Amino acid sequence: MTSKEMTKLAINALEDKKAEDIKVIDISHISTIADYFIIANGTNKSQIQTMTDNVAEVLGKAGHPEKHIEGYQNANWILMDFQDIIVHIFDKENRLFYDLERIWRDGVEIPVENL
Repeated sequence: MTSKEMTKLAINALEDKKAEDIKVIDISHISTIADYFIIANGTNKSQIQTMTDNVAEVLGKAGHPEKHIEGYQNANWILMDFQDIIVHIFDKENRLFYDLERIWRDGVEIPVENL
């Protein structure tokens, strides 16, 4: 499975749990840590954890278990490392504060519908 296919699965899993403002940034030409960043936010701790669980389940069933998850208990910024893709799930306040889209602006933002 390609990293683009993994990205599509992760986005579908996020959308299934009503993730808001999903962004995909192709960082493959500027970093070796991953091919894609997926950034999304939820409205509360329970939803953010549910989105995380769903992404882990969907990608795990597809043969791509997460390598590492950080921030699950607090659920204000959860980072999920799947090696080829990294999923960031924020609450609204922390997404605005950390502004990963600005930090990784050298990457190429890909509209979700174009994947």
